Amino acid sequence: MRRRRAAAWAALVALALAAGACSAQGVERLVPEVVRTLPHDRDAFTQGLLFVDGRFYESTGRYGLSDLREVDVATGAVVRRRPLEARFFAEGLALAGDRLIQLTYREGTALVYDRDTFEELGRFRYEGEGWGLCYDGRGLWMSDGSSTLQRRDAATFELTGRLEVRRDGRPVPRLNELECVGDHVYANVWLTTEIVRIDAGSGRVDAVVDAAALVPDDPLVAANRDAVLNGIAHDPETDRWWLTGKLWPALYEVRWVAAER
Repeated sequence: MRRRRAAAWAALVALALAAGACSAQGVERLVPEVVRTLPHDRDAFTQGLLFVDGRFYESTGRYGLSDLREVDVATGAVVRRRPLEARFFAEGLALAGDRLIQLTYREGTALVYDRDTFEELGRFRYEGEGWGLCYDGRGLWMSDGSSTLQRRDAATFELTGRLEVRRDGRPVPRLNELECVGDHVYANVWLTTEIVRIDAGSGRVDAVVDAAALVPDDPLVAANRDAVLNGIAHDPETDRWWLTGKLWPALYEVRWVAAER
C-alpha cells in the first residue's frame, strides 16, 4: 500500500513539475517601438497589408468601396487601384509567388490577380467567412473570425487542415489580419490593440504585442468603433514591421521590444 501511495505521489509530483515547466515557457510580452511614422489614407478601411520589394499592397473593405491597391511607402499615395464589384466586401490579402489572393467577407470568393498588372486571373470558392490571409512559402493560412486558422493549398485553395489557437490554454477568438513569418503566424485580434504570435506547429500563442500606444490621437478614429488596429506587414530585409488600422491617418514602421514589467 505504501509503495502504491509513494508511486501515486511521485506521479502527481511529475505532473506538477511538467505543468510548471509548461507555464514557465510563458508568453513573451512585446510592444512596438516606432522607427518612422508615415501618412496613410484615412479613407482606407484596411483589411490586408503587404510590404513587398519596397511597395505596399493593401486590401480595403466595405461594400461599394472595396479595392486592391498599390501604395507609395513614403507618401501614402495610391499608385494603382482596382475596385471590386459592389457586392464584395474585401478582406485579407496574401502574395503567393506572383499572384495576389484577396478574400471577401461573406461572399465565399477569393479573387486572384497578377501582382504586376492587377489583372484578375481567376476566383476560388470557399465556405464560411473570410477575414485574414497569409502565405508561408508552402501554403496559405486563413482566419474566419474564430479561434481556428485554416490551412489551404496555395494553388487550389483547397482546405487541407485546421489549427486551434490557444493562449495560456484558452482559445483566442476574433483572429483577423494575418502575417506569416518563419514558423509563426502573427494575427490582429479584432476589437483589441493586441497582435498575437502563433506557433504554426502547435497553435500556441508564445508572444503578445500590445500596440495600444499606436492608436492615433484623432477624434475621427476615437468616434468610430470600426477604426481599430488592423494591418501587419513584415520587411524581411530589416526585420521591421509596418502597422496601421482601419481609417487611420498614420502607418508606423516599428520593431518589437520587450514590454516593461
